[in-house]
Amino acid sequence: MIIKVPDIPDEGLTIERKALEDAPFSDPAWRLDGLRLQLERDGPDVLAHGEIRATVPQVCGRCLEPFGARVTAGVDVRVAPRPATADNVELAADDLDVAFYAKDELDLNVLVETETTLALPMKPLCREDCLGLCPVCGGNRNVVACGCRDRAPDPRLAVLRDLAARRSR
Repeated sequence: MIIKVPDIPDEGLTIERKALEDAPFSDPAWRLDGLRLQLERDGPDVLAHGEIRATVPQVCGRCLEPFGARVTAGVDVRVAPRPATADNVELAADDLDVAFYAKDELDLNVLVETETTLALPMKPLCREDCLGLCPVCGGNRNVVACGCRDRAPDPRLAVLRDLAARRSR
């Protein structure tokens, strides 16, 4: 959805999920569950505040099973006109919270996808108590309780174990 920046009224513009006819994500597997954004003009800049809720397919970092991660992204972004390109641009700390628009058009789909992506977990887990994979047989411990014994430590690492024991004395 493209928003013309000059068309944003002085009192602001509220965008809700039903306003997005098309899917805002480039990946069709991502699903937008809820959206509420308030857009306000601040000179040439646009301030975007609100919340995005989505379900994004992920792979568990412990058991490697696919699952749908529910993501809630709080949006608090300043969108500025894209500056003219230069060879040497210096960024300030506040520039990290700024997005850009071009030709007086704000692409809301890009904003929604970017904020959702930034809210994804660093290590996705299918559930907090996920048991992961067995290091011996590779079985999913959430599905099958395997009877594997723990492997003996690699003898090449014995030097490090001995070093740790000496340092703890």
